[in-house]
This record gives sequence, structure tokens and C-alpha cells, in this order.
Amino acid sequence: MAAKRTRRRSASEAAGEQFLESLMDTSLYSMGAYFSDQHPDLVDEVIAQSEAIERAGLRAYAEEHGISLESCFETLLTGLAVRYYNAVAA
Repeated sequence: MAAKRTRRRSASEAAGEQFLESLMDTSLYSMGAYFSDQHPDLVDEVIAQSEAIERAGLRAYAEEHGISLESCFETLLTGLAVRYYNAVAA
């Protein structure tokens, strides 16, 4: 019986590893990895800004900070990508 549990656990672990690998095979993951590698000093700042945009909303944040809606969206998306990358890579 213990052997069956071990095999099931191993199969379950293998399935989990395959799932994590599939998460790394996305554009969002690649974008987060690229930004984190190219701008490690800005990671915390872009995450904080994206969280602020989430709380305020795109339009309100853009107007309040005098930036274009497109720029605001790009910051939001970059922050989400970096957080996604950090969550998967951890």
C-alpha cells in the first residue's frame, strides 16, 4: 500500500512540475522575467505603481499623475507581469 502512495505522490509531483513549467511558457512570465533582469532596481517601484493603479483605476490614476492612459496601462501590465514572474519563479 505504501508503494502505491509513493507512486501517486510522485505522479502528483510530476504533474505539479509540468504545470509550473507551463506557467513559465507564457508571454506574461517572459515579460516579467525580462523586466526583472533588465531593470532590477525598478522592480519594487513598478510593483508599487501597478498596485496603486489597481486601487485607483486606470483613468483616475492617469489623470491624477498627468500620464497617458496607454502609459498607465503599460505600467499596470508590467507590474502584473513582474508579480507573476516572481510568484512562479519563487
